[in-house]
Amino acid sequence: MANNHQTASRSNLVGMARTQLTLAALATSAVPGLDVAYARKHSAGAHGLFDSALVIDKAGRALIIRVPTSQSAETEQSADLVALRALTTGNRSRLPFDVPEYVGQTPIQGTRAVVYELLAGDSFDADALTGHEGVSGSIGRAIAAIHSLPSAFIGTAGLPQQSAEQCRKDAIDLIDRAANTGYLPAALLRRWEQATDDEALWQFAPAVVHGSMSADSILITDDAVSGILGWSGLAVGDPARDLHWLLAARGDAAELALDAYSNARQGSDTHITQRAMLYAELELARWLLHGVSSHDQTIVDDAVAMLDGLVDTVHSHTQQPLSPETGPIMSVGDVENMLDHMPRAARDYDQHAAMHTDSYNFSGLTIDSESESDVDSDSDSPRSGRIAPDQAASRSASE
Repeated sequence: MANNHQTASRSNLVGMARTQLTLAALATSAVPGLDVAYARKHSAGAHGLFDSALVIDKAGRALIIRVPTSQSAETEQSADLVALRALTTGNRSRLPFDVPEYVGQTPIQGTRAVVYELLAGDSFDADALTGHEGVSGSIGRAIAAIHSLPSAFIGTAGLPQQSAEQCRKDAIDLIDRAANTGYLPAALLRRWEQATDDEALWQFAPAVVHGSMSADSILITDDAVSGILGWSGLAVGDPARDLHWLLAARGDAAELALDAYSNARQGSDTHITQRAMLYAELELARWLLHGVSSHDQTIVDDAVAMLDGLVDTVHSHTQQPLSPETGPIMSVGDVENMLDHMPRAARDYDQHAAMHTDSYNFSGLTIDSESESDVDSDSDSPRSGRIAPDQAASRSASE
């Protein structure tokens, strides 16, 4: 009976999109005494992870209400609430920007509607954010402020904590799963193995990380970061994970964001750019695994095309590997130039939606370890130049 109830609860998450009037009514249930004067859907027009609405009360207070539309969205929302509770007033006072405030919640059809304060600011894509010197510098300093938070509260809140070695092992595991599909070009496997085998690259101090940082996370007011959204990935981990999206941005001032970050952190992590580059490239592996695990050949073909494009880029930059032991360390400009040659589609998707909108739906990219490990490869029809599953397995066995 318990399993049947769970299935029924999950099925209730998916259905017709809720109207702004329904969401406004839910807001009044979640926030006692709320007197709604105005409500509208809060979306860019596409279906996404949440039904959401902007609600303004008669005193002019602006709120956002969100209801998850899938199990993965509900999981993300729960993690976000834990993170926001962990970010106490003391922690928030150390940050040069605002963090969403939880206001209330109410149950609905097996899930819950959650109400937050609306943060001021405008959203822009990564290219626009990094096209302005002042904004880019503010982004670098904002990320550095997150990474400079004292880490003790993460453990107290029961949030994930990873050592440098665990971060390295996670990268190796992702690479091996991608190799096991039979679609990973051998040149990329060698490149990524060199990076994960290089001990020097993984000598860093773990820090508090946002965990799902992207352009969608950032709000801008007066050419500076005024708010950061989407805290479901809050953890102690590799700070390079919060920077990889900057390397894929084409704005002329992208390098200033990384310079500002490095200056604020006093250059304490000499190989952070190389690891950020690795994480940026591994997003293609995640896309491939998503396509294979969801049996979507269109996504698989898209991922394969992007991986092939990356191979061409790597071959034209053979003097600039990820691992500093095997060649000269790439400058930020070199990294950006290299990523400029990557297929545009590889840089246009992101795993996480901004908290203030229901416009994005990347739930399929939130793949758990079990689903990724169940990926089967077609060993009878290997692709030319790609590593066979049994070859990839031998690497795991030898470690």
